[in-house]
Amino acid sequence: MTATPGGLTPDEFRQTLGRFASGVTVITANGGTERRGMTASAFVSVSLTPPLILVSVDTRAHMHALLAAEDVTHFGVNVLSSVQRPLSDHFAGKPGPEDAVPWFEHEGLPLIGGAVAQLVCRKEQAILAGDHTLYLGFVEYARYTDDDPLLYFRGQYHELG
Repeated sequence: MTATPGGLTPDEFRQTLGRFASGVTVITANGGTERRGMTASAFVSVSLTPPLILVSVDTRAHMHALLAAEDVTHFGVNVLSSVQRPLSDHFAGKPGPEDAVPWFEHEGLPLIGGAVAQLVCRKEQAILAGDHTLYLGFVEYARYTDDDPLLYFRGQYHELG
């Protein structure tokens, strides 16, 4: 692959970064009476002290408009388990039945039941970065299990082992 004068093409960039195996998360938030989720693999731990994470959200996504709202102060991060592939597809724009989503709430914030881990984050900062916004979150609450995570590599789902 060769770089173009403006850098890699979007397809070259996607293909190259697809070689990085990642977990699969669903970002969740409330907008008034509406709860919303979005599948995201662009999630990273930033700092242990203070506990900070970062998620990257496409500016065209419905979740972006929700997180950009001033009255939305918190969001959830749900690390999906190996058996939750249908939920990843559901929140990636291939929706299945909404009643199949195992929603539960933690202090009014929607989270996904059965996930390997759930984090409740206070929205700390929004950083515009190209066609995405990076949302920095201060982790106020977390819980986890020892279940196996759902993985994403080269555009496909995988499991450990």
